[in-house]
Amino acid sequence: MGKALAVLLTLLTAITVWMFAGQRAPWFPENISTDGALIDAQFRRTFVVVGLAFVAAQLALGYAVWRFSRKAEGRAAYLQGSSRIDAAWTIFTAVVFITLAITGQRLWSRLQLTSAASVAASADTVRVGLVAQQFQFTFHYAGADGVFGRTAPAFYNDAMGNSIGLDPDDAAGNDDSQLPALVVPASREVELTMRSRDVIHNFFVPAMRIKQDIVPGLTIRLRFTARQPGKYEIPCAELCGNGHYKMKSWLIVVPADDYAELESLSKAQLRVRVEALLMSQ
Repeated sequence: MGKALAVLLTLLTAITVWMFAGQRAPWFPENISTDGALIDAQFRRTFVVVGLAFVAAQLALGYAVWRFSRKAEGRAAYLQGSSRIDAAWTIFTAVVFITLAITGQRLWSRLQLTSAASVAASADTVRVGLVAQQFQFTFHYAGADGVFGRTAPAFYNDAMGNSIGLDPDDAAGNDDSQLPALVVPASREVELTMRSRDVIHNFFVPAMRIKQDIVPGLTIRLRFTARQPGKYEIPCAELCGNGHYKMKSWLIVVPADDYAELESLSKAQLRVRVEALLMSQ
């Protein structure tokens, strides 16, 4: 029985390696972000390290079950302990995981810090606001003047359609739009400024490899560039209450010329067009 179990463990390990080796992770959607390839590469490095540890552990377990399945075949030796072996395993494990941590930190710095510098110098950046609340995302677009109206928590009024807290007395906000979806042009950098009205929410776009908490009391900026036109789901990825399961929106990426046309529309026209895009794609 013991040897049969050892063979089964080895077969299951081999089948698991065959299913995943050399294949793109089946739970990953197609990447449409300019930075997504870097994130996928970091994931693959981590996956390989964890996979090797898994294979080694399962093969060692299978060997032990096979070798010591019967008392007649010998008993496992008991070791009091070896400081050299303990030190060697500790150093090896530390080197492996510290290396992974360093590569991950370098990637984070490149995406967050380097992008921040480039956005600051770019006049072509598309700037959008986002206010999250239980249980919806609302996106804030500046109007034709390109200036965002003043917002403050005192002006939140869902009954009046003011989910972002736009100051009704600020003339700069008269042409601002509040939309249920995030519409951006392809191949242009986007700066998303995010706030939460109540609890922690999370802005998650699997196709963009983006996942960012939205924390009450903080203004959080996120920068990204989408390459491929289409419609992509934005679920809230942080448990935020009883209605969490239904909290989602959509990222709609359109060609640059189509986005320029959208920018020229009035508030009412823009909302109608965005609703049509949500229904059509």
